[in-house]
Amino acid sequence: MLLVGLTGGIAAGKSLVSEILRGLGAYIIDADKIARQVVEPEKPAWFEIVKFFGRDIINKDKTINRKRLGEIIFNDPVKKRKLEEIVHPKVIEEENRLVKEYGRKNPNGIVIIDAALLIEAGSHKRVDKLIVVYADKETQFKRLSERDGLSRADAEKRTASQLPLDKKVKMADFVIDNSKGIEETRRQTIDIFNKLSGRFK
Repeated sequence: MLLVGLTGGIAAGKSLVSEILRGLGAYIIDADKIARQVVEPEKPAWFEIVKFFGRDIINKDKTINRKRLGEIIFNDPVKKRKLEEIVHPKVIEEENRLVKEYGRKNPNGIVIIDAALLIEAGSHKRVDKLIVVYADKETQFKRLSERDGLSRADAEKRTASQLPLDKKVKMADFVIDNSKGIEETRRQTIDIFNKLSGRFK
C-alpha cells in the first residue's frame, strides 16, 4: 500500500484532483469530511468546542455554525490553534483506522489523505509521497469570492491563515498546477497517478 498526502492552498482545486484520483481507483480519505463528523452534536469534540467557544456558535439543531466559528478563528490565531488542538487528534485517529482498513482490502492500493491542513497538522511526515495542488493568489481570491461570497479582505485572511502555498510546493514530491483549466489538471493528475501506480509493477 502506498500512502499519499494531497493538500494545497484554499480554493486551489484540491477537491477536483481528489475526485479525479478517486475515479482512477485510489482510496480517498477526506479529512475535511471527517472533521465535520467528529464535531457532530454531543460527540466529545463538540462538547470541548462548545465549552471553549460558548453556545453562540451553535445552531438550533445543535450543529456547530461553521460560518460563525470560521469568523472567530480566522480573526484570532490563538482560538484557531485551540480548535485545531481539539479536532486534529480525533481526525488523525479516524484517518489511521481507515488507512488500516484500506490496506487490508488492497495491499497494493493507493490511499490518499485529502487534507487542507495536512502540512500544518504535521501529517505530511507519515505519508510516502506528497501532492500539492497549486493556483496563483489571484485565482484563489477569485474562486473564494465566487464560491463563498467572500470580500477581497476576507479572502486574503483565509489564505493567510494557512502555510504559504509556495512553501507547501517546496515540500511536495508532485505539484499540480490548477491554474490552466480542468483538462490540463486532469492530464497532470493522471500522469502522477500512473507514476505512483508504477511502484507496484
